[in-house]
Amino acid sequence: MSLRPGATGPVGSQVSSGEEIGAVETIRRGIAQTPELVHGIGWTLFFAVVASLGQVIVPIAVQQTLDRGLNAPGGPDLSFVTWMGVAAFFGLVVTSVASYFMTSRLFTTSERGLATLRTKAFRHIHDLSLLTQSTERRGALVSRVTSDVDQVSQFLVYGGLLLVISVGQVLVATVIMAVYSWQLCLVVWLCFAPLFISIRYFQRKLSDAYGLVRRQAGAMLSAVSEPVVGASVVRSYAVQERTQDRIDEAIDGFKAASTRAQQFTVISFSLGGISAGLANAGVLVIGVLLGLTGEMTAGTVLAFAFLVTLFVGPVQMGTQIITDAQNAIASWRRVIGILETPADVVDPGEDATHLPRGPMDVRFEDVSFAYPGGPLVLRDVDLEFRAGTRVAIVGETGSGKSTFAKLLTRLMDPTTGRVLLDGVDVREVAHSSLRRGVVLVPQEGFLFDDTIAANVRYGRLEATEEEIVRAAEELGLADWLAGLPSGVRTMVGQRGESLSAGERQLVALLRAHLADPDLLVLDEATSAVDPELEVRIGRALERLMTGRTSVTIAHRLSTAEQADEVVVVDAGRVVQRGSHAELVTQPDLPYARLHASWVAQHGR
Repeated sequence: MSLRPGATGPVGSQVSSGEEIGAVETIRRGIAQTPELVHGIGWTLFFAVVASLGQVIVPIAVQQTLDRGLNAPGGPDLSFVTWMGVAAFFGLVVTSVASYFMTSRLFTTSERGLATLRTKAFRHIHDLSLLTQSTERRGALVSRVTSDVDQVSQFLVYGGLLLVISVGQVLVATVIMAVYSWQLCLVVWLCFAPLFISIRYFQRKLSDAYGLVRRQAGAMLSAVSEPVVGASVVRSYAVQERTQDRIDEAIDGFKAASTRAQQFTVISFSLGGISAGLANAGVLVIGVLLGLTGEMTAGTVLAFAFLVTLFVGPVQMGTQIITDAQNAIASWRRVIGILETPADVVDPGEDATHLPRGPMDVRFEDVSFAYPGGPLVLRDVDLEFRAGTRVAIVGETGSGKSTFAKLLTRLMDPTTGRVLLDGVDVREVAHSSLRRGVVLVPQEGFLFDDTIAANVRYGRLEATEEEIVRAAEELGLADWLAGLPSGVRTMVGQRGESLSAGERQLVALLRAHLADPDLLVLDEATSAVDPELEVRIGRALERLMTGRTSVTIAHRLSTAEQADEVVVVDAGRVVQRGSHAELVTQPDLPYARLHASWVAQHGR
C-alpha cells in the first residue's frame, strides 16, 4: 500500500539506546544538547592550570632550599631559606584560590547543564508517541531521566574535576621531571608504559560492561516499580512469590553485570599500582646511582621523589576516573538515545492551523493504521460525522475501535490517509489548538496524587474553586462533591486510589467539562463504573455532550442506543453505519448479532 501525500509512515519509532556511538562522539553530542556545560570553560581551564602549576611549588621549594639554602657553598643561607618559605606560602595561597574558583565554576556549570539535560529528556519523552513509549518499559524510561543523568552528574562534578586536575598535574610533573633529569623522567614513563598502552583496551571493555550495567539498572527499576504500582493485584492473586522471583532475577542480573564491570576496574587499578611501585623503585635506584656519580644533587633527588608522587597519584586516580567515565558515558549514551529518538507526533510549528471554536466536523479519509511490525488494525476507513452529532463506534474486542479515539486525539498518526477536523488535517493543527478543542475521557481516568481541584484543573489550569463547583452543578454532581470529606480539596491518593472507580470517572468528566471541548472523545466512560453511579454518570454525560460533537468508543450497547449514528467495526473495517433503530432491524449482520448478545447478557 503506497503512502498518500501528506501521510506519515508507520508510527512508533524504537527508542534509541545510543550504544552505537563512541565515547568522544557521545561527549560531543552531549555538549551539543547541553551547551551550558562548556559556558565559561576558558576561565575554568585557566584556574585549573594555575591550580596544577601550584602542585610543583613544594618540590621546587624543597630542592631550592636544600641545594641553595642549607647546602650553599658558603654555608647555610638563612635569608634565602626565609624568602623561599614566603614565596612557597604565597604560591600555595594563589593555588588554593585558583582551586576554589575552578571547583566552584565546575560545580555550577555542571549542575546547570545537567538540569537542562534532565528537563529536555523529560519533555522529549512526553513528545514521543504512545507507541514509541511502549517500546521500552516505563521504569527503563524513568531510569534514563533519573539514575542515568545522576551518573553523568557524579562524573562531571567529581570525576571531571579530578580529571582536569590529574591531567594538569601529570603534564606539569613530566615537564619538571624532564628539566631535573631526563633519565629519571624516562624511567617513570617506561614503568607506566604498559598501563598507558592497555588503557584503550580496558576502555572498550569497560564501555561494553557499563553499557550492560545501565540497561540492567533500567530493567531492575521496572521490575521493582511495577509490583509497587500493582500491589493490589499481586496480593489479590497471591503471586507474591512469583513477583519476588522476578525482582530477584532482575537484581541478580544487575549484580552480575556490575560484578563483571568491577572486575575490569580491579585489573586496571592493580596494573596502576604495580606501575607506581616500579616507578618509585626505579627512581630511587637510578637516582642514588646518579647522585653517587655527582650527576645529581641530594636536593634534586629529594625533589624528584616528590615529583614522582605528584605523577603517580594522578595516574592512579585517572584509572578510577576511566571507570567512572565509562559508566557515565554509558548513561550519557542512553539519555542521548532518548533525545535523538524522533518524535512521531510533532507540533507543526509556525505554519500550524488554529481551529475555530464550535462543534467540529470529523472526517476519516482513506485511513489505515498498523502498529509497528504488525498487521493493519484499521483498513481504508472513509467516514464523515457532521458537527454536533453523537457517534458511537462499536465492535468486538480487538476490532480496532479504540484506535479511532487515539487517531482523533492525535495520540497516534495514521499509517496512510488523513484525519480531518473541520476540513483540516490534524497533523496541521497546532497542538495548543488541538488540545483545547479535542478532549479524550479514557476508560479509566488517571488521577494524580493531589486534590480533586488540582486534578480537575488539568482541563483548565486557571480555573478557580468556585468555577469547579459551578461545573459540578452544571453536570448534576454538586451533591456528590459536597458529600466528600473536604469537597474539592479532598485528596485522591496515588492514581486516585482513595476514590472508587466511578468517582474517578466523575472527576474525569468534571475535568473534560471544565476544558469545554468542541469534540468530545469518550472511551466508554461508564464501562468500569458500578451500577449505583451509572445513572448519575449517564446524566452527566448527557449534559457534557450537549452542544458539541462526540465520538464514543462503546463497550456497552446502551450507549449506542442513545447515539445519533452508530459505526460498526469488524476486523479493522467499517462494515455498517446508521442509527440504532436502522441497524438493529438488519438480521444476520454484525450489529444485530452484537445487540442480541448484549441484551441476552444484560436481560434487556
